[in-house]
Amino acid sequence: MNRMSDFDWSDLDARLLRLLVAIAETGSVTGAAQKLGVTQSAVSHLAGKLRQIVGDPLFVKSGRGIVATARAEALAVRARDLLRDLERFAHCETFDPARWRTTFVIAANDLQRDALLPGLVAALRQRAPGVALRIVPSDVPTAEMLRDERCHLIISPRPPQGADIMQKRLFQDRYRVFYDPERRAAPSTRDDYLAADHVTVVYEPRRALDLDAHLATSGVQRRFVVTVPSFAGVPAFLRGGDLVATAPSLLRFGPFQGLASAPPPVACPPLPMFLIWSRRDHDDPAHRWMRAQVEAAAKPVGARARGSAASARAVDTERRGEEVD
Repeated sequence: MNRMSDFDWSDLDARLLRLLVAIAETGSVTGAAQKLGVTQSAVSHLAGKLRQIVGDPLFVKSGRGIVATARAEALAVRARDLLRDLERFAHCETFDPARWRTTFVIAANDLQRDALLPGLVAALRQRAPGVALRIVPSDVPTAEMLRDERCHLIISPRPPQGADIMQKRLFQDRYRVFYDPERRAAPSTRDDYLAADHVTVVYEPRRALDLDAHLATSGVQRRFVVTVPSFAGVPAFLRGGDLVATAPSLLRFGPFQGLASAPPPVACPPLPMFLIWSRRDHDDPAHRWMRAQVEAAAKPVGARARGSAASARAVDTERRGEEVD
């Protein structure tokens, strides 16, 4: 069997490098085929060619799936670097988004996904039609998501820490208390708020919202009767019942439409939203262009958040006036 440095590198091409990375990341021929947009037979054929070139089985059966050999793992690391260099080589000095062909991965939870990314997709379809956007959940984001290239960008209120991690604030939202107005009134005092039964989000594995941790630390002890893994699951538990949920105000334009909301009768921190990337990609022309598109998509969202705050204050003032009358 050849040593790692003995195979003829001239037989390699970008297709084989992408194949190696795809199988290593998905752990299956089916997953690699879906990721690359080709048939399973094409993946099997190219995998066989790659095995002959490097002189290693590369992937072996393990239970119902396959796992990479030690050599395949080492080669996959280098393959990622080579593919990134090839893409940068193609973009050097003459990057044209209209000619860009790639799948760009953004990690975002449901709030930022629904608020920001439809606008981004609309821009990409006009300016970079060859770019497919793949959205994965960010949950509680980590620096390793960028370092291991599981995604190219993260959009989150919680930037992971690291000397190689960069960030930029996109906009800032505020919290509201959501409820079904046909079943209950808004909790207008701290005592009302604490007496209510609450719904909240707990990301896996068991990571509470920053807001909930902040309120608990501040001595605001609420009774949670339902926890769900994302904001998208909250409204179903509010409609038709007397539960309440404290959530970002922007959700009133999405899954929380039709629910009433009021300012929390306890002090809540603001909710900033950040764009996060690896320093490794900072100067890449394509990556820089994509960041600019995300920032452009975020501007109307930020304006909506500011407008939502202003209109909400007006409604709250009017409601308080009616209560006094």
